[in-house]
Parts: sequence; structure tokens; C-alpha cells
Amino acid sequence: MKILLVEDDLKVASFISRGLSEHLFHVDIAVDGMEGDHMARKGDYDIIILDILLPKQNGIELCKKIRHQDYKVAILMLSALGSTEDKVAGLEAGADDYLVKPFEFKELLARIKAMSRRKDETTHARVLKFEGIEMDTLSKTVSREGVPISLTAREFKLLEYLLKNQGRVVSRLDLEEKVWDFSFDHGSNVIDVYMNFLRKKIDKNFDRKLIHTVVGMGFMLKTTD
Repeated sequence: MKILLVEDDLKVASFISRGLSEHLFHVDIAVDGMEGDHMARKGDYDIIILDILLPKQNGIELCKKIRHQDYKVAILMLSALGSTEDKVAGLEAGADDYLVKPFEFKELLARIKAMSRRKDETTHARVLKFEGIEMDTLSKTVSREGVPISLTAREFKLLEYLLKNQGRVVSRLDLEEKVWDFSFDHGSNVIDVYMNFLRKKIDKNFDRKLIHTVVGMGFMLKTTD
């Protein structure tokens, strides 16, 4: 597996690169955002690990550029910024996971392996449908009753998981493991924030509300309360 690490702290970069190499990952290192952008465009990477506070171009902007060019590559964001708002900003930019510094290497490794498993998963269903919602998982397009709906990468994954589990309750733990690939800090409301984002796009302009909260249990797609 080929990994691009964009990290300006050379000690951290060396620590991560050495550890991943011992687990047979191939790691290339970029030390600023501009170099990371250049290498991401030229290299065929499976996973990109981004620091946020980078010289020349910050990790948020770089993540947006990479995601615009390639929706398939897995992106793990590293940062000393650990608030809910910081995590939302990183995930909204297109990151698949967000790890707060300082961290233990075994956690980083576990998240990389989890991202790799998800990347390798395939599905036979290209088009997912539910009560007027239609999602094409290859072209990454979504519509409801023929009206196109623009979703971020995170919102798309969230809706995709709900569609694949339509009619049953999905818990917050399900979403943490299957959509975000990591457990949030206790008390984090990131899932609720994103569920509200998704509701505004999927339900707001339609009479029937399809995304429902099941109090004390989770969320589900259904036609009635």
C-alpha cells in the first residue's frame, strides 16, 4: 500500500514513516502543502495523511483540492486542534478520518488499516433508492424526486449508509465505525451536526420527511414518524 504523508515536523514525519515502513507500507513524505499538492497529483496513493498546520498551504485547503481531483483516495487528517468545530472542518473538507495529536502509533495504524478495509470493500448495487431518493454510487450523484442534491463527501457516505440500511435503526456507534471509521471523544456532537446538514438537503424542501431520529437508539430512513 502506498501512503503520502504531508507533515512539516520532521521528527513526527520520521516517527510515522519508520513505523509504517516496519508494517510494510510504502511512505513518501512532503514537508509543506505545496509539495504535498504536487506529489498527490503525480502519485497514485492509496491513503494520504495530512497535517493541518502546514507551511505554504494548510491541510484544509490541500484536502479540498485533493478531494476535488480524486474522490476515491482515503484521507486521514492529523492535527493538534481537537474541538468538534475543528473536526467538522476537516471532515467537511473531505477527510475520511481525523486523528488528534498527540496520538499513539498503534491507534494511527489501526485507523489506516480500517480505512484500507473500507477502500477495498465493493458493492454490487450501483444505484440505491428509497422513496424518491436516488443515489448513484459510481458517479457520486444524488437526487430526490428528480431534483439534484449536492452533498459533501461526508454527507454522501452518511446517506449511503442510511440507504443501505433503510428501514432499520442505525446507532451512533454504527455510524462511527462504518462512516467515520473512528470513535469520537465522549460527548462529541459531530454525528448530530452532520445529520442536521443532511436533513436540510434531503428533507427541507419536501413534504415527507424521511430521515428520522429514534430517541435513545439512533437514526433511520422511513416514511412516517
